[in-house]
Amino acid sequence: MRLVEQLRKEVIKRTAKNDSAHDFGHIVRVYKNAQTIARKEKANMKLVLAAALLHDIVWYPKSDPRSKTSSVSGAKEAKRILKRYRYSVDEIKIITEAIRDHSFSRGVIPQTLEGKILQDADRLDAIGAIGIARVFSVGGTEKRSFYNSEDPFCKFRVPDETKWTLDHFYKKLLLLEKKMNTKTAKNEERRRIRIMNQFLREFKREI
Repeated sequence: MRLVEQLRKEVIKRTAKNDSAHDFGHIVRVYKNAQTIARKEKANMKLVLAAALLHDIVWYPKSDPRSKTSSVSGAKEAKRILKRYRYSVDEIKIITEAIRDHSFSRGVIPQTLEGKILQDADRLDAIGAIGIARVFSVGGTEKRSFYNSEDPFCKFRVPDETKWTLDHFYKKLLLLEKKMNTKTAKNEERRRIRIMNQFLREFKREI
């Protein structure tokens, strides 16, 4: 756990300028999610926690063209960091592959249990009450309107999350339903999806 604490201190410094949806608070929540899942799924806790701490070590704003490559760049940076902390070659391989493959934009299912857990832990933080808070935080940072007044819920058009924040629910968040890898995450995912659907029903009533 000493290694984890050292990594934690480094990550706090490295994420200090991230937006509020990807700050150290996000790292902590993903860490806790990953810890819970790893314990129940009997994964290698050391590797899971290192991956969780470093999963956003490289982060670009959504409007940055490099945004979709964040996880690939993050895996490379994580490899450099882990070498300094004397993780073994095999450990570094598992951790960096988990970081590389965890993102939604990569469109892949990680090969290792540790990678699957990181992906689940990160996706859980994108949905539910905290997911709603995060999506509107990003929308505000990117100066997007809340919704398209002619078709707020994307009934007759393709979602465009670059213009309207609510579109992100239909572009990504609601698509995470039934996309979790582990039984533990699937149980929590169902609860969080219900919260988002309830929010959208209330949103529709109020506008």
